[in-house]
Amino acid sequence: MFREMRRKKQLLSPEETAAILKRGTSGALAVIGDGGYPYAVPLSYVYADSKIYFHCAKTGHKLDAITKDGRVSFCVIDQDQVAPEKYTTLFRSAIVFGKARVLEDDAQKRRAIEKLAEKYSPDQGAGRGEEIERQFARLCMVELTVEHMTGKQAIELTPPQSHPGSNL
Repeated sequence: MFREMRRKKQLLSPEETAAILKRGTSGALAVIGDGGYPYAVPLSYVYADSKIYFHCAKTGHKLDAITKDGRVSFCVIDQDQVAPEKYTTLFRSAIVFGKARVLEDDAQKRRAIEKLAEKYSPDQGAGRGEEIERQFARLCMVELTVEHMTGKQAIELTPPQSHPGSNL
């Protein structure tokens, strides 16, 4: 169902890919939007328990698309360094395919927002809980269950023994 990566020497291990998702602070979520057109939107997220969590407004294009068809992809760019002398970019990224759903259960929703808040406001302690409580009723949390993920990096970033004289 999911394509195999063509340039296998640039493929990152599942552990390296998960590390990119854990390190990242923003990514682009792509959904099947209005009229079947792709709709991609940048957002903050947290990767925990092999799932991605993010919050959104209770109305809007992204939520309408997820409600209609939960199949999504999500991309995080870990490194993007232009190397003009080499006519290339030294990149490292991760792509996830999966199904997104709105969390309706308050306990699941609370766990998800606590994970997100811990990532972005680790030093706020009790203040974090107070803010969650204040915003909780109007909060919409989405869970993306990962079905397939891959990581890839520029051939120049791979260890030399894995690409002797080849860009394939």
